[in-house]
Amino acid sequence: MRALSIAATGMNAQQTNLEVIANNIANINTTGFKRARAEFTDLLYQTDRYQGVPSRANVGIVPEGVTVGLGVKTTAIRSINLQGTLNQTGNQFDLALQGPGWFQIEGADGQTVYTRAGALNTNATGQLVTPDGYNVIPAITVPTNAVAVVVNKTGQVYARIDGQTDLQELGQLTLATFPNEVGLAPLGDNLFQETAASGSPNVGVPGDPGFATIQQGYLEDSNVDAVKEITELISAQRAYEMNSKVIQTADEMAAVVSKNIR
Repeated sequence: MRALSIAATGMNAQQTNLEVIANNIANINTTGFKRARAEFTDLLYQTDRYQGVPSRANVGIVPEGVTVGLGVKTTAIRSINLQGTLNQTGNQFDLALQGPGWFQIEGADGQTVYTRAGALNTNATGQLVTPDGYNVIPAITVPTNAVAVVVNKTGQVYARIDGQTDLQELGQLTLATFPNEVGLAPLGDNLFQETAASGSPNVGVPGDPGFATIQQGYLEDSNVDAVKEITELISAQRAYEMNSKVIQTADEMAAVVSKNIR
């Protein structure tokens, strides 16, 4: 009975949906996290009678065919790259992006990776790094005698040196944008990697057309909406239960047939 396998694909799809929702909820407080959404498509159809062909008596065209769908499959898990709210922290090394763009980070293997999480710090040599110690690109080093660091909206970094009145310029932060941001590959630790689907990065200065501005002393919160996720969770649960009910009903119908045969 095809209903058994069809409903099984529905249960598998809702299990995937539940896992995506669970990951969204788990990362509700993750800096710069973007919620994901599972997307599904129907499977192939089994055709018993084609539409648009001559009827058996060849006196007309069959207006409707007989096709039965064979279920559903997961086609993508799409990252929803909407802006998260900015949360004021007061930390001079916390940088939030207001608009499109990604910070560039030097990964463990020297390859450039990307992040929206701007919770930065300095290492033992004063270089600007992520919480995991990865260097920010371009490299910016804060002098040991700096009493304050200032980052303006266009990404220029200055230091106030003890005993000096003028700010000392340390460097210029740049951002990267992509033709297809959802094509970036997540690596964990708030890092993403360029892929053939994302396209090549376009590097520019914050505040330029198409690039975010930088807000010092803020962090971008996750864009996960708790109310929406709970609603999606209930919907996934109901869909899973309905598919389970289909399997139970199909099994009972098959049992009736087997009893009549005996």
